[in-house]
Amino acid sequence: MAAKFSRKWNRSIGKMLKGTHNHYSCALPKNLGLFSSLILKLFYSGIKTDKSQTDLLQQLEDDAVIVYATKYRSYFEYLFYYTRYQQINLPYPQIGFDYRIYFWQPLSRLLKMLVAHVDYFIHKRAFPNSYKSGYIRQALLENKAGFLSLVSKRGFYRRFVKSQTDPIQYLIELQKSTDRPVYVIPQLMFFSKNPHRANPTLIDILFGPEDKPGRIRRLIALFKNPGKVFFELSEPVNLKTYLQNDSIQNQPLEYQSLVLRRNLLVQLNRHRQSITGPIRKSRQELKESILTSSRFQQFMDTYSKNRELPILEVRKKADAYIEEIAAGYNPAYIRIYAAIVGWITRTIFDGVTIDNNALNKIKRLALKGPLILIPCHKSHIDYLILSYLLYNNNMPVPLVAAGKNLSFWPMGPLFRSGGAFFIRRTFSGAVLYSKVFAEYIHKLLEEGFNIEQFIEGGRSRTGKLLMPKLGLLSILLNAFKNGACDEMIIVPIYIGYDRVLEEKSYLQELEGVQKEPETLRGVIRAGKFLKQRYGKIYIEFNEPILVNELVEKLGAPLAEMKPKEQNAFCRNLGYRVINSINRAAVVTAYGLVASAILNCSRDQFTYGQMTSIIDTYIKFLTTQNAKLADTLVLDQIHAIEHALDAYVQSKFIEPVSKDKEIPYSERSYIINVARRPSLEYYKNNFISFFIPAAFTGMAILEKDAFQFSAADLHSDYKFLQSFFKFEFAYDVDQTPEYYVRKTIKAFIDDAILMPHQTLPDTYNVTSAGLRKLKLFSIFLKTYFESYWIVLNFLQNNSQNSMKAKDRLKKIETNANRMYKRHEIDNPEALSKVSYKNAVEFFTSRGIKGSDDIEKIDFYKETIRKSLKTLQP
Repeated sequence: MAAKFSRKWNRSIGKMLKGTHNHYSCALPKNLGLFSSLILKLFYSGIKTDKSQTDLLQQLEDDAVIVYATKYRSYFEYLFYYTRYQQINLPYPQIGFDYRIYFWQPLSRLLKMLVAHVDYFIHKRAFPNSYKSGYIRQALLENKAGFLSLVSKRGFYRRFVKSQTDPIQYLIELQKSTDRPVYVIPQLMFFSKNPHRANPTLIDILFGPEDKPGRIRRLIALFKNPGKVFFELSEPVNLKTYLQNDSIQNQPLEYQSLVLRRNLLVQLNRHRQSITGPIRKSRQELKESILTSSRFQQFMDTYSKNRELPILEVRKKADAYIEEIAAGYNPAYIRIYAAIVGWITRTIFDGVTIDNNALNKIKRLALKGPLILIPCHKSHIDYLILSYLLYNNNMPVPLVAAGKNLSFWPMGPLFRSGGAFFIRRTFSGAVLYSKVFAEYIHKLLEEGFNIEQFIEGGRSRTGKLLMPKLGLLSILLNAFKNGACDEMIIVPIYIGYDRVLEEKSYLQELEGVQKEPETLRGVIRAGKFLKQRYGKIYIEFNEPILVNELVEKLGAPLAEMKPKEQNAFCRNLGYRVINSINRAAVVTAYGLVASAILNCSRDQFTYGQMTSIIDTYIKFLTTQNAKLADTLVLDQIHAIEHALDAYVQSKFIEPVSKDKEIPYSERSYIINVARRPSLEYYKNNFISFFIPAAFTGMAILEKDAFQFSAADLHSDYKFLQSFFKFEFAYDVDQTPEYYVRKTIKAFIDDAILMPHQTLPDTYNVTSAGLRKLKLFSIFLKTYFESYWIVLNFLQNNSQNSMKAKDRLKKIETNANRMYKRHEIDNPEALSKVSYKNAVEFFTSRGIKGSDDIEKIDFYKETIRKSLKTLQP
């Protein structure tokens, strides 16, 4: 009777289970049922999906075995990834390592699981094991994605005490037994972008911290702030590649799994920090850490003895310096600032253009070490818009090096709370302040903060990049050299505008008007800018510079460099950054129109003349791989006409006829001579692209022959590069010969030059080419005239006739006189910035006054000859 019942039971169970006991609670079926699926989709609808993140999964091999990994055990996350990835047709996790899910299983599947376990127990006196039965292995090889958690109390107990299967070991063994790649893809979910607190609040204690919230806090975040909760994928780990590593492949399985788990946890922690920033410590904590460090204590003792000062007085000064310098980063203020900056940019700008692929690359590099963000500096909007952009793209707001002039009340405290720390313009004679500042920078890097600095030292009043100021960069390199961080990533950033807010004040400063100090009154007056529109903002990230890689490439470890070698390394790094920013510059219609207007041979021009020049420039820019603004790419004619109309409205130019019905092709314009310097600003925004062509074109024109060889140009190119070395950053990685060759190729493409049919490396200037060569060389005329003004002054004044601080005022007076006498053509040459650069150049060549007559005569003849060549 029992045997008959047993056979009947086996037949019934076999039919129900289809001959297998592989029905486990760790697995989720493809379809949970209409009701369950709908509930989960609605529940998780407030979590944001970023396509740039999920695109990582599209890049994996088609036959890859995929296992997602989270740091902490979470059914909430398992069900989310299962639901969301299924929604967007990506591999979704169906196998949860050491997970048991019952509530969401279809009823029929629950019944099968129950019967399978009972039947297996009756026959084996044990419960079925998804690892030992080979079920998980088979499911993964059938392209069902897995899901595992790296940190779990129960999981550790089962592995360490009960010696049960370790999912990481299981995956390593799977990889060893298959040719298909097994990928572990770390994933993180964020309920807040606030950094982890060093000292938890009462809410953190009761409801869990923000990076690992409890159920109540998680639900509040999900429903209170829909769209603010998001997830990110970290770099996938290929186990096949991992096991081929020399330090791993011959190690025992336990060691391999231990290292892999540790590496995954480090990667997840670094990824989280790259979004939230370092652990949040109070300003007081950072101050105490800096002032009580053994290194700084030793310095203060030495300083106290050498200066014969009481140690308490030295400590008091150091404490005051930290208060003067340090930021007071506050996430609550950051959220408020983000809302304000977002409103301002929407009110006065027509949008922000950014390369998201480049930004995502930088986000991934942030896992290796602190980012040193180095943008160009054209406007006060720069640091606001960059911080806003990073915050909105799930990156921590950097700590920004700001001039001490911005620390005025009440803006200073507000800037501090937004991440600004303040730096004096000069450290001259301030030994203790210098050391305190260096220690503060060391601490920031040690903690893992990203730092933003403006390498030009201040806003450019001329539109082009200023020469690098190397003080802060040198301090950063010293901190890196002293072990503050394992890697430091320099990120050159171009920030450009169709129109800058400070347009009027820049013009006044260039003309010699004293710059107004930053005050509360100035901030209030800035409200007038909200009534106008300034076009688009353009942000481009160029290739990041990893300091370790650069040092390795140069072959001399930073730690072994002598002071002179390190100074040279720092200087070259500064020039690399400037050139990198220049190469990332965006060419706008406003800049092209300004260039064409100013480079016309007369103050009156036609629309056709202007567009002809623009076409020449665009052809050349295309050969240089310059990035054109999207407005130019989409509709070049409309963008140019829009910029032209804006300049008419600003009274930079005036139409000859007031009849607005005249088509653009028949219009003529007159340049408002007084506003040429403003046009010069926009022309200079991407002048760096034209400088090699200007130098090469100038060298060709000065040969005064229609045939030449490339070798004939090298010496003239080198001279011009040296002559204008304080105006345009030279490329430390390329030779003048390289740029001559590259420019000649571009000139050939535009039929400016023709290669000689028989003579090698010899070229002929075409009939149309002569005019176009002047269109490129004319970019230098303003600078030649500025240097002519300074040289004229030096010729007529001895070195000791006046103090250095009075010299610039005298030069300005002399320049205005020369312009009125028509000795200078372009009013934009009356530039205080160019005067300073010219004085610096001539001083470096030993010309300090009228006594240096032989050298003065040489440069006067050189400039006179160049200006004559550039005459229409």
